[in-house]
Amino acid sequence: MVAKDYPFYLTVKRANCSLELPPASGPAKDAEEPSNKRVKPLSRVTSLANLIPPVKATPLKRFSQTLQRSISFRSESRPDILAPRPWSRNAAPSSTKRRDSKLWSETFDVCVNQMLTSKEIKRQEAIFELSQGEEDLIEDLKLAKKAYHDPMLKLSIMTEQELNQIFGTLDSLIPLHEELLSQLRDVRKPDGSTEHVGPILVGWLPCLSSYDSYCSNQVAAKALLDHKKQDHRVQDFLQRCLESPFSRKLDLWNFLDIPRSRLVKYPLLLREILRHTPNDNPDQQHLEEAINIIQGIVAEINTKTGESECRYYKERLLYLEEGQKDSLIDSSRVLCCHGELKNNRGVKLHVFLFQEVLVITRAVTHNEQLCYQLYRQPIPVKDLLLEDLQDGEVRLGGSLRGAFSNNERSMDSSRG
Repeated sequence: MVAKDYPFYLTVKRANCSLELPPASGPAKDAEEPSNKRVKPLSRVTSLANLIPPVKATPLKRFSQTLQRSISFRSESRPDILAPRPWSRNAAPSSTKRRDSKLWSETFDVCVNQMLTSKEIKRQEAIFELSQGEEDLIEDLKLAKKAYHDPMLKLSIMTEQELNQIFGTLDSLIPLHEELLSQLRDVRKPDGSTEHVGPILVGWLPCLSSYDSYCSNQVAAKALLDHKKQDHRVQDFLQRCLESPFSRKLDLWNFLDIPRSRLVKYPLLLREILRHTPNDNPDQQHLEEAINIIQGIVAEINTKTGESECRYYKERLLYLEEGQKDSLIDSSRVLCCHGELKNNRGVKLHVFLFQEVLVITRAVTHNEQLCYQLYRQPIPVKDLLLEDLQDGEVRLGGSLRGAFSNNERSMDSSRG
């Protein structure tokens, strides 16, 4: 395993809520029913390689890369709230097809530009980007309710309880952003320019703490939505929406994830405004304060979302026997990453790396829910041997190759 590729939730990666919260796990169409087979406890494990059968078809020299991708790049954990793109006026989230960009200098009288410096024009563009983003967000949130939530409830495509779980507190976010948009418009001069935004932001940003419940719900919401897509009525409705012009080729989850994406972008937008604000402008101090406020809010929401995600998956672990239960799982508050591995027999193994323990499971359907049945005894992280490989490095010899090439028979016998 590649230690440095573990996307620890409080650093940079979605390990998907996110708050990437990498996306949450999808429906388990390949999931098997829970097995009653007893599991043989494992002795001390010195390498993850001693645990998982080889991957068939790919050359052995590519195995370390395959394992790395399985745990990191194919991770299905929280969305990447801590990994936003560098700010760009024309940049758009990769998962969404945004509207065409509107520039301040194109929206208002261009003659004004002749009276402003290049730096001030860039400042006005950044402020306008903030305001325009609020307008787009409000439109998308209202669209999600009007085009998805309300019709599915009226047509009984989903129950009210299911829709409440999927949409969470989305309704309560709309008035928050309408308030900011209203204040930004109020301070805009007739010529389209804005003198000060710092005091408005300092006063408004603390209300974003209410995002806590919305973002913490996203893992469960995504899992339920993916499960409901197995219902042909739900899938047909969502497909028709996707093909309609109003959706802009975005699916429902794209709309539900827009608030989280917006939350991530605030620090970037405010830094851009600050970058073009002169040192003697009273707005500078307020903007610095606003940046500190939003960074604290994002960090707090990120922590709570990570804890919520960890609880969600711990509650869906199925133990075949009491001996499989481990206090290290119970005490874990953060899920570092999780993803899928597959052996040469096509058996898919879902691996969870908690703070102090590695848990290998099989995805199964239990009471019509996607759950994870333990495939092996949980392994304390201290009993694992982690190798730090540089990007692109291939390890051909040593214990890794030996363990994977010689361990299949012992794995087969332990299953019996």
